[in-house]
Amino acid sequence: MHVSRQLHAKSTLNRIGKRADGFFAARSWRYLAGMFTVALCALVMVLPSAYVVETPGPTQNVLGESGGRQVIAVSGVKTHKDSGQLLLVTVNASGVPGYPVTNAQALWSWADPHATVMPREAVVPVGQTTEEYKSSSEKEMTSSQDSATTAALNFLKDKGYDVSHAKVTMHVDDIGGPSAGMMYSLGLIDKISGERLSGGNIIAGTGTMDDQGKVGAIGGIRLKMLGAKRDGATWFLAPESNCSSVVGHIPEGLKVVKVSTLDEAYQALVAIRDGKGSSLQGCKAE
Repeated sequence: MHVSRQLHAKSTLNRIGKRADGFFAARSWRYLAGMFTVALCALVMVLPSAYVVETPGPTQNVLGESGGRQVIAVSGVKTHKDSGQLLLVTVNASGVPGYPVTNAQALWSWADPHATVMPREAVVPVGQTTEEYKSSSEKEMTSSQDSATTAALNFLKDKGYDVSHAKVTMHVDDIGGPSAGMMYSLGLIDKISGERLSGGNIIAGTGTMDDQGKVGAIGGIRLKMLGAKRDGATWFLAPESNCSSVVGHIPEGLKVVKVSTLDEAYQALVAIRDGKGSSLQGCKAE
């Protein structure tokens, strides 16, 4: 019985071999080369890409909660609620360390008007590890929150609020980088002042914030405007230094206001709240 099985297996292999020989013999070298090229292309498409793909990311109301915790928690002073929303905006990035993207995904994203594709070295340092990337993002976020707190408390102090006993902590799940600084500052000012700066609106914005209250440029603003519009924002505060990237790319129904300082951002919210938003300056082509 054992010999019979061996003979049967050998016979089967011979038949398969003959069929394979016949298959290749019946086809030209161009056909075979084409098959090889298709197989090679398929393999290349599933390999990790050297590009980073960015798309509109989630937004977060800085006046609300994230993961069951207040985004901006304040103790030592009285705080107030606001029925509207002040949204920080983000981008999703695939292709950075720890978040791989395939060549097929990168190629598909080239044709997506709601995505941006860039060489990885233009986004992160060459050779950066996953741990280094996450650590860098977390450090930038922590520094951004510290500067936002300093700027906001100084702003409130200058307006006569007693914030000498204020203790502030900020928390957002799975968001890194410095670009939410301005919205953190505005959220803190709103919570302590009780001015209801949103006016019941959904207002989004982006921009770094330094200790002196200066608003700085950020990346991915076109995608962030799309995310803001998607999540219901009708107004968007943008750094003046990002205006060249804003012009011609504003989603329909979203009004953009340019700001360069915390005071300008605050005054913009007051104007929007009081129904005077039409007087605010947007970004214009140079």
